[in-house]
Amino acid sequence: MLYQPREEGQGLVEYALILVLVAVVVIVILAILGPSIGKIFSNIVTAL
Repeated sequence: MLYQPREEGQGLVEYALILVLVAVVVIVILAILGPSIGKIFSNIVTAL
């Protein structure tokens, strides 16, 4: 009988890497757009 490696751990690592990549992209987008989003909310608050 041939040895077949288990791939469950490998799939888990791949999901973790994808999750980290998505988190990094979201953080970069928020860092870039953060000030402009803050201005929009502050304009809304001052209009109220």
